[in-house]
Amino acid sequence: MSGSSSKQKPEILGTEELKTEAKWLKLERINWKDEEGKERAWECANRTKRSKAGVDSVHILALLHHPSKPLSTILIEQYRPPAGGTCIEFPAGLVDEGEDAAGAALRELREETGYGDGKGGGGVEVAEVSDVLVKDPGMTGANMNLVTVNVKLGENDEDPQQHLDEGEHIIKRVIPLSDLHKTLKDYASKGFAIDALVASMAEGWRLREKYGSGNK
Repeated sequence: MSGSSSKQKPEILGTEELKTEAKWLKLERINWKDEEGKERAWECANRTKRSKAGVDSVHILALLHHPSKPLSTILIEQYRPPAGGTCIEFPAGLVDEGEDAAGAALRELREETGYGDGKGGGGVEVAEVSDVLVKDPGMTGANMNLVTVNVKLGENDEDPQQHLDEGEHIIKRVIPLSDLHKTLKDYASKGFAIDALVASMAEGWRLREKYGSGNK
């Protein structure tokens, strides 16, 4: 890596909480020193609690394998007040105390989509847990794992029922991966907000389809 030898490594000098009446989030001021040795301040929002696992949440890339249908995934529609509208997301949720990312992902997948409840929809298996990821590091230190889950479906499996908590209003949709990019474009044209993680996955799949054969 290139860079001036006179520059120093950025350093956190301290963090102070800015008092609010919020229950689930806290506003903080981070005092830090930049590469030139200048002291600066940065405001951010973080959750008031984090599990001992060190991860706030999981987002679930569910891959539905059906004997006679294309490889698909699951999107959810959920109203998000900060966005001022309904967002298109992957199933997701917070990691509870005592859980690991894989366990939290299977629990949230069952609750929000019904897959994995043993009453239809085939068997589920965690295929991969990503490294710890950040989504908006300019505003928050909140982090997550992306958990890929394989859902094995039978020819005659019925669409399972959701097991939503009281107050949750989530609509699920099963979308072929080959249609994901087009589906998000359609959602956006209708005024839905698109989660950045879902959009990145769709763009990656589109580029794979376009350039994966080695065409220039």
